[in-house]
Amino acid sequence: MLYVIEDMINGILMGSIYGLTAMGLTIIFGVLKVINFAHGSLLMVGMYAAYWAITLTGVHPYLALAIVIPVMFAFGYALQNIVIKPIFIAEKNVREPITVIIVTTGIWYILDNLTLLVFGPQYRSLTANPLQGQMFELGSMFISAPKFYGFIIALVTAAAIHLFMQKTIMGRAIRATSMDREAASLMGINQYRIYNVAFGIGAATTGIAAVALIPFNNVFPTVGVLFDIKGFIIVVLGGLGSISGALLGGIIVGLIESVGPQFMTATWTEAIVYGLFLIVLFVKPSGLFGQKHDW
Repeated sequence: MLYVIEDMINGILMGSIYGLTAMGLTIIFGVLKVINFAHGSLLMVGMYAAYWAITLTGVHPYLALAIVIPVMFAFGYALQNIVIKPIFIAEKNVREPITVIIVTTGIWYILDNLTLLVFGPQYRSLTANPLQGQMFELGSMFISAPKFYGFIIALVTAAAIHLFMQKTIMGRAIRATSMDREAASLMGINQYRIYNVAFGIGAATTGIAAVALIPFNNVFPTVGVLFDIKGFIIVVLGGLGSISGALLGGIIVGLIESVGPQFMTATWTEAIVYGLFLIVLFVKPSGLFGQKHDW
């Protein structure tokens, strides 16, 4: 029984990090109303940015947030402004432009293969990692310290995004645009600038997730694919566009993956995750925590 409790705690911690990786995806969908298929590649770029920031400067892994967040925000802002914005302008009368999905798929392949070309296929990990193997001891239970810190980072990030959306002028403009872009435009809101900012926030959030992952996860050109699929499952479970839903959806997936192997093979736990995903799609397509207005 003690092992099950330990697995549940570690599952919640890892699940919160899964939820953090999915927050950027759900932010972009909540505003732009399109699925960003390059989300995993943005996470990969964030992990490389974190890796090189830590390796070259020697800072503590979590202090790399001061470098990674603005870099990823600028990258996401520029990507939306230069590559995706022209499609929205060309298809301004379409609520959910399908062309954007095709373009983000192309960005996914370009970023992954460009990274492979520049950095090679090698798996990289932090050489001087102060968090490596660090554990918290609770009686007879051992809890991963990096995952616990990742849990705290996920909670703080979710709270910060919620407060930003609720309390700031820009946050209210983003919410207004996500609810009705035409009405927001009539009120003087530049919807394309809002899209740029929202995409930048989504990319910056993946950067935060990258820093949370880097102390215990290898970096390689296709690392984003591992979290991309989970990200889509999580946002569907939690509700597309819902920040709290992404966090709770991630915890559900983390619990299944952590506790499931105690009673069945890992293959069956994956089957349960995908089965739950399909059930939610059929029974409640808006997600377990989806609401009329997701913010």
